[in-house]
Amino acid sequence: MRLLIASLAALLLLMQWPLWFGKGSWLRVAELRKSLEAQHAVNAQLASRNAALGAEVDSLRQGREAIEERARMHLNMLRADELFFQRSGPGPTPAAPGTADAAAPARSGTAAP
Repeated sequence: MRLLIASLAALLLLMQWPLWFGKGSWLRVAELRKSLEAQHAVNAQLASRNAALGAEVDSLRQGREAIEERARMHLNMLRADELFFQRSGPGPTPAAPGTADAAAPARSGTAAP
């Protein structure tokens, strides 16, 4: 009788092994669910990025304003009737009122005849 009970217990354990530790086990299913949720989050981010890029492509196909803006910002292009002024460095700072006397040599306290 003990042999029968031991063999039935061993058979039960052998049947339960794939359920807990096999290829389609509960642990593997939980791991795959976490992976699926992470992939859904990545897909949502990529979908919003694709939507933004699609809107940009549509605006570039529709009108000249988007093309002109892109050329101005990224390629530094100008229209034919525009002038471009560029400063090569910091220019001279304008003197504040009353500072012209400060640059003059200091006078002594005696008056000259």
